[in-house]
Amino acid sequence: MRRLLIILAVSFMALGAMAQPHIDRPKLVVGVVVDQMRWDYLYYYYEDYGPDGIKRLLNEGYSCENTMINYIPTVTAIGHSSLYTGSVPFFHGIAGNSFMINGKPVSSTDDKTVEGVGTYSSVGMNSPRNLRATTIGDELKQAFDFECKVYGVAIKPRASILPAGHSADAAYWWDSNVGHFVTSTYYMDRLPNWVEKFNHKYNTEPKYDLNTSNEGVTYTFRMAEAILENEKLGRGKYTDMLCVSVSSTDAIGHTYSTRGRENYEVYMQLDKELAHFFKELDKQVGRGNYLLFLSADHGAAHNPNFMKEHDQPAGGWDARTARTKMNDAISSECGVPDAIKAIYDYRIYLDHSKIDSVGADVAQVKKVALDVLSMEDELVLAVDYDKIQEASIPSVLKERLINGYHRGRSGDIVVMTHPGYLPFKVKSDYKGTTHGAWNPYDSHIPLVFMGWHVPHGATTKTTRIVDLAPTVCSMLHIQMPNACVGEAITFDAEK
Repeated sequence: MRRLLIILAVSFMALGAMAQPHIDRPKLVVGVVVDQMRWDYLYYYYEDYGPDGIKRLLNEGYSCENTMINYIPTVTAIGHSSLYTGSVPFFHGIAGNSFMINGKPVSSTDDKTVEGVGTYSSVGMNSPRNLRATTIGDELKQAFDFECKVYGVAIKPRASILPAGHSADAAYWWDSNVGHFVTSTYYMDRLPNWVEKFNHKYNTEPKYDLNTSNEGVTYTFRMAEAILENEKLGRGKYTDMLCVSVSSTDAIGHTYSTRGRENYEVYMQLDKELAHFFKELDKQVGRGNYLLFLSADHGAAHNPNFMKEHDQPAGGWDARTARTKMNDAISSECGVPDAIKAIYDYRIYLDHSKIDSVGADVAQVKKVALDVLSMEDELVLAVDYDKIQEASIPSVLKERLINGYHRGRSGDIVVMTHPGYLPFKVKSDYKGTTHGAWNPYDSHIPLVFMGWHVPHGATTKTTRIVDLAPTVCSMLHIQMPNACVGEAITFDAEK
């Protein structure tokens, strides 16, 4: 009898374990990153947005109203990497759109070991290999024994590749040399039939600049919807992920700045395409079955000429002339010709091989360069990366400079302009803008969640770009990316 009772007890325990509910997860995670979208664009254009795009996000979702970028420089490749890794350049290694590796200039996703698929040009030679950390998608792959699907799409290679991560099934980007979407042999040897059919329908003449056209927004979302349909995302056993980045907003912002007809029109197009995309997600995956977030990789400064017209301080730093001054001084005092190899995103790279070849002292070369920079009125600081800890600068700036530094990739000296000043000479007829600084216009970005298990509401508590990844991973009950330094955001539902 005792033995029978034990058997029955064990059986009931087993049945109870089998009856436990499975872990609740969404069918699909969708990331939308809008390149160069300032936080205030959520509201600056609000009255003109339709009901089903950005207004739907805000009216149904949860908005983190004070999300800041916690590193310098604030540029595209770093922004996309940091959003999806929950980390900063110090760890994930993407030090800029362009930087140096072993003294050689590279783009963030350059990879000469791969070839283009769907193209003959070097635009296809890209992969995530320069990224030294895992992404949300990589952690999804690990959590589900690599049986889920992860895809990336954008006009820019870096905006498609870096979010999708190392283990993505594919990343697709636009090559203007051939006028359609391409990928690389990192992912596959030939384009799927459905992509070839898509490219036949959606294409442009070679060399047409889709990136500076509102069509770039449309083509990006059509491709995202095609991936959703043809790869059957959100319809399998495990949670899938789709990473979408809108690149045309950045190109148009650089060309025409933050105000005016062109910027207005591209955000109206974005709003229209988001509304269409949301409806497709509702139709194909089911409303409430997907978790979606919208954010940006960085913001942008207002055009300096526009600012000066309204009596606000603004201008530009002539980095090209400053480079000549530094080279002349270093050549004269240290005997090293052309010692400044490059200036990328407020960072100055020395030519160490040239300095070594003449037996010069690197510390002395830096000192001479810094002496020249100290005379530049447009700069608020110039500091040796190796001496940031002892520099007399505000702690918030010091933290962001350290977070943004990756040894061997970030250069030797970093500079910062005064607020409203761009890192190049601004002519009187200049209409565009740029980004890269610590200031709120570059570092304050939108972060809005919508869909699966997201309450309606908002918070003005400070959140950071690196908090997105651990938030999503926490909701999915999976490990956060392996270099993550962010903290999961708690949603406080609207009372």
